[in-house]
Formats: sequence, structure tokens, C-alpha cells
Amino acid sequence: MAEWWSIEVFSGDKLPASGWRYAYEDELTEAAITHGALYYEWHDTQHGVIFEVLFRTDEQWEAFRALPAVRAALDGVPDPDNGLLIYRGRGGAAGSPKPRKPKPAPGAA
Repeated sequence: MAEWWSIEVFSGDKLPASGWRYAYEDELTEAAITHGALYYEWHDTQHGVIFEVLFRTDEQWEAFRALPAVRAALDGVPDPDNGLLIYRGRGGAAGSPKPRKPKPAPGAA
């Protein structure tokens, strides 16, 4: 089953994450596509940027993460100490993968 992965980059004190995105966007996108990504999306947020990528297998994700271009991009984030999150799933406020259950109607006793 395909899984989403997110790379979330936060702005630093002196450099915005949008600058990081523009510097590495083409390399990350090309690396993802050429290593089996089914889909990808970039999102600008109030605090940074998120690169979401969908791979069919964990092995494809691991191969993507091991690429020199990807490692260089991750090493180049504006805040190397606190400005990078990498995790399984959609980024930011993507919400739960399961829809919420509907609430009962008022007065439905």
C-alpha cells in the first residue's frame, strides 16, 4: 500500500523556508519522480514549507532519502537544529486519515 511521507522545513531567524524551497525544489521533485513517487505536493505554511511525497513502498522512500541531492537539501535547511521534521503521513494540518463520525442530531434521544 502506498504511503505519504512529509518533509517539513521551518524558517530560521535569518532565512525563510521559502528560500530553501526555491533552492532545492527542482532537485527534490526530480529525485522523487525518478525514484518512483506516485504523487507529490509542495505547501507553503505560516512557519515554513512542506514537501509531501507518495511512494508505493518503504524501500522507494529509503532509496529517495539516501540520494546525495536529498541529503544535501536536508543539510541545507535554514534552521539545522530545530527546523526540520520528517515523518510518515501528510504534513501540517492534513488531519486524520479517517473521517470523523457524525454527531447525533440535537434532541435525538
